[in-house]
Amino acid sequence: MQKTPNYKLYFWIVTLALAAAKVIFTFRPEIDLFTEEAQYWLWSENLAWHYYSKPPMVAYLNWIGTSIFGTTEIGVRFFAIAFGLGSAWVTFTFGSYLYSDKVGFWSALILQAMPFWWLISTFHTTDTSVAFFWALMAFWLYRGIKEDKKRWWALAGLAGALGLMSKAVMLLAFPFLIFYLFQRKQLGKKWTKLLLFSGLMALGFIPVLVWNFQNDFMTFRHLSQLAGGGESSNSDFSFGQKLVQFFEYLGGQLAMISIFFIPLLFGSLKNVLKFRSQEKFYLILPAILTFGGFAVLSFGTEVIVNWPIFAYMGLPIVMASWVEEQSKSWHKIRNWGIVIGIGLPLILVLPDFTFLKSIEGVKKGEKAVFRRMSGYQPLADRLNHLQDSLQIQEPFYFSETYHMASELSFYLEGNPQTHMLNMGARRNQFDLWPGMEQFLGQERTGIFVSWNYDSPGEFASFQRLIYEEKFPVTFRGLPLRIATIQVYQNLTEFDPYVPETY
Repeated sequence: MQKTPNYKLYFWIVTLALAAAKVIFTFRPEIDLFTEEAQYWLWSENLAWHYYSKPPMVAYLNWIGTSIFGTTEIGVRFFAIAFGLGSAWVTFTFGSYLYSDKVGFWSALILQAMPFWWLISTFHTTDTSVAFFWALMAFWLYRGIKEDKKRWWALAGLAGALGLMSKAVMLLAFPFLIFYLFQRKQLGKKWTKLLLFSGLMALGFIPVLVWNFQNDFMTFRHLSQLAGGGESSNSDFSFGQKLVQFFEYLGGQLAMISIFFIPLLFGSLKNVLKFRSQEKFYLILPAILTFGGFAVLSFGTEVIVNWPIFAYMGLPIVMASWVEEQSKSWHKIRNWGIVIGIGLPLILVLPDFTFLKSIEGVKKGEKAVFRRMSGYQPLADRLNHLQDSLQIQEPFYFSETYHMASELSFYLEGNPQTHMLNMGARRNQFDLWPGMEQFLGQERTGIFVSWNYDSPGEFASFQRLIYEEKFPVTFRGLPLRIATIQVYQNLTEFDPYVPETY
């Protein structure tokens, strides 16, 4: 008698191994924080109800992570790795609940072979937590609908509240759920449980309302601007440009799911539409509604590739369950998609255990991928050295981008609060914090650092320039970028660019 495979054990072996690989990646000395990660870490140094563009969850998680592990990359990325593992676990559990442990196992492997999962489970951004809480909410909601128990509706509401504190797109749970119940003709029967779910989820909106009420509803203005509203919308935007923008959006979404899974994706979607399976329709509905909504939006504004990805969490289960009903040739397509989808990222994130990453072309490719997360530690080390050698007491550091300013705050000794000199950028969180105006006429030393500009220009004037240099940084021996470093004495004029849009 053949022994039944222990798919739960297999799941944990693979998932924990991938988590370990990400921990190893985090300790690679040539890889620094992604610039958005650095920004969200700096938010955690300035805890608030909410922030200019995002809810507070990412800052709270960073505060917890760095409280445990210190101000380190692992402190920032701990929750990315943990929530990535959690998302895989929810996928395995949901697939097992609907079908079998075998389907759950393959669902989790397909998820972990998708590029978007690698992004949200390696780098700690707002997508990390919203994807996890969406998956958890969707699982508990389905149990609530099927088992008709208030407990699951309540738990789903709490997961939704935490998701809403992660990212505003969590609000799409309401049209998704209402539409699903309506087409099943259960909206009237479930309205009391729907109210329970909605009331608990709405708790996550309290921080948004409190902060925005205190800050002239800046987040709402910002989101409206991103959606193509407001004064910045371009009425002369041609249809051809809109079409290009749409196809860029479409290509980006297929890439996030993985081009290797496109046959499985279309085969399983066709199956759902043909046989009208309610549980599979439940799983694909968030993806369809969200993808369609952002597709329409892409004709009016640029849609960032990561915006819809949280809604794709149910697709691996649909794909895995469909493949199990197909011939062995489809199993091979699935298996190769998983091998490539996991193998390529592993080669990229792990240190050079083999000779492959020492090949010049591969090394250049890796440099291009990690360009935005390299060079900040060496740059900060150089600035620390200059501060000592020039005997500068309590300087303030500033740059023209929040990216550089945030990275410097993380990597400089003592983690000082840095500043952004707006030289033409849109509004951001730095506009709401005390700025460089506080240093006017105070004989303080200001250190300007930039990848892009040779000086602060007309936006800030100082009594004198003490020192300047061009500092080159490398990636594994290859030239990467050159930073301008200028040390000034006594800020005399401060006239930053004031953006009119949000």
